[in-house]
Parts: sequence; C-alpha cells; structure tokens
Amino acid sequence: MAHHNGPRKKTRYKFKKDLRKRGICPVTSVIQQFEIGEKVHVVCESSIQKGMPHRRFHGKTGTVLGKRGRAWVLEIRDGNADKVVIARSQHLKAQR
Repeated sequence: MAHHNGPRKKTRYKFKKDLRKRGICPVTSVIQQFEIGEKVHVVCESSIQKGMPHRRFHGKTGTVLGKRGRAWVLEIRDGNADKVVIARSQHLKAQR
C-alpha cells in the first residue's frame, strides 16, 4: 500500500464542524481586516481549502506581521521556534 501523507491527514475530527455551522462561511470572514501587531487565533475553515494553514497551527494564536496579497502573514510560536505562517482571513479570528 502507498503512504497517505497529504497535508490534511489526521484531520477527520480536528476540522469537523458543528451541525449548524456546516456549509460555506459568511462573507464577513473574507473581508475582515487586521492591524499589524494584533493577536489572532488560527481556526481552519474546512469548507475553504485555499489559504489554509497547516493542521499543526489549528487552534494556535499568532501575531499579525503584515499582508501578502489576500493572505495575512503571522508569527506563531511552535515549541521553541517562531514560525511564519501565511493564511487567508477565513481561517483567522480576532482575539477578544
């Protein structure tokens, strides 16, 4: 058998949505803006694959460094290292 090591492996329960949240996400998540230095939560929106960060960063909190095209550049602490993650705004939520 071949190895099945895609970017979304082991995400059956991690990316699963609640019953009432299924389907496409609202437009407000696409047009949301963030300030540089703002803290944001990475919550992968499973109905949109474009601009989705790696599953390892799902549930983490990062700092906005800037914008790159339609996506946002984040700095996230991963263990002892600071990683740079590029994600679209559908997969980000502002920290309150």
